[in-house]
This record gives sequence, C-alpha cells and structure tokens, in this order.
Amino acid sequence: MEFLADGAVRAARLLAGGSREVWGAVWISVWVAFVSTCAASVVGLPVGYAVAVGRFRGRRAALVLLNALLGVPSVGIGLLVFSFLSRRGPLGSWGLLYTPAAMVIGQALLAAPIAAALTRAAVSGLDPRALKTAASLGAGPVRSALTAARELGPALTAAVMAAFGRVFGEVGISLMLGGNILFYTRNITTSIALETARGEFGLGLALGAILVMVSFAINLVVHAMRGSEEAR
Repeated sequence: MEFLADGAVRAARLLAGGSREVWGAVWISVWVAFVSTCAASVVGLPVGYAVAVGRFRGRRAALVLLNALLGVPSVGIGLLVFSFLSRRGPLGSWGLLYTPAAMVIGQALLAAPIAAALTRAAVSGLDPRALKTAASLGAGPVRSALTAARELGPALTAAVMAAFGRVFGEVGISLMLGGNILFYTRNITTSIALETARGEFGLGLALGAILVMVSFAINLVVHAMRGSEEAR
C-alpha cells in the first residue's frame, strides 16, 4: 500500500503545482468534449424531438435504431471514423487523423444518440396538451418545438450534460483518432492509461482525481435538473 500513499502525495503536488502536463490534458479533454457535445446536441435534440412527436412510416425502426446506437462501443465508432480519415480512406486527403478535430467527430457520433434518446424520452413524457394548445393557437412545427423546449428546459439540459459526461470520460475514440500526442491530443483518459502503464502512478492518480471530480459534478447537475423537472 506504500505506493498508493506515495502516488497520492505526488498527485497532490502535481495538482497544487499547476503541472503543465496535467492541466494541458484537462484543457484538451474539456475543449474536445464541449465542442463534440455542442455538435451532438445540434443533431441529437431535433432528432429526438422528431422521433417523439412524429407519426411517419419507419418510426418504430427509428426507435429501435436509436436505442441500438446507445450500445455501440466507443472503439467501434473510433474504428469507423478511422477508416474514413486514414490515408486510404475517402477523407484521408483532409489530414484530420490524429488531430483534435478527429476526436470531436468521433465523440460527437458517440454523444448524438445519447442526446437524441434522452430528448425523445423527455418529450414523450410531456403533457400532450401543451403541444395541442400551441397548435390550436396557430403555432407551426418550429414554434411548437420551441414551446416544448421551454417546458422541458431542465430535462433537455440534463440530456446535454449526460452526453458531455459520456464523452468526457471516453478513451477508445480519443486514443484511436487522437493518437495521444502530448499537448495536442493527449487528454485525461489517454494520459491515465499511458502514465499508469509507464509506472507514473502519481500523475495517473492526479488525472484520475480530476476525472472523478468532473464526472461527479456532472452527475450532480443532471440529478438536480431531473429533480427540478419532476417537481414541476
């Protein structure tokens, strides 16, 4: 157990001392997760709303596909995006592989089904009278969607935060598409994997502590948002 104590002491020193390697990895994790979550929300929230309120042929298949996408492993998405962005892939000429942009693309694909599924669940639980009232007052599809968004603000925020939490702690896509390049694509999770394998337990523990704290904070926000929605 001595190595745990030594690792904890070194982790505290790294965090207090403002280690460039530690906080650089934190910044990359936050930035990539933020951008990918924004991109996923732009797609996922409208898709979730459309599946919830739409009455179209293939809706059941869309529901099945949406639920199935929730279980796709991150390495599977990473492999798919890698095949497109590699030199022999159709988008290889863009030179995106092993860049933060590639990580954003992969993580956005991972987060979009989460945002869509949680949005669909929230909209499905909305009092149908709200949308009927909006329609009776002459609201079109866009205005009806905005009405639903106002009614479901906390639930939609929780959906976005859940998507952010999923990609913030993701490792497979980050490693495959980012390449774990120091101060460029190396984030918290890939740093933990690398440093722990190299025997740098203190550095890995410091990054792990930050990851746990951020994940805990996200869960608190999501829980508070859901509690606020249930209390309405």
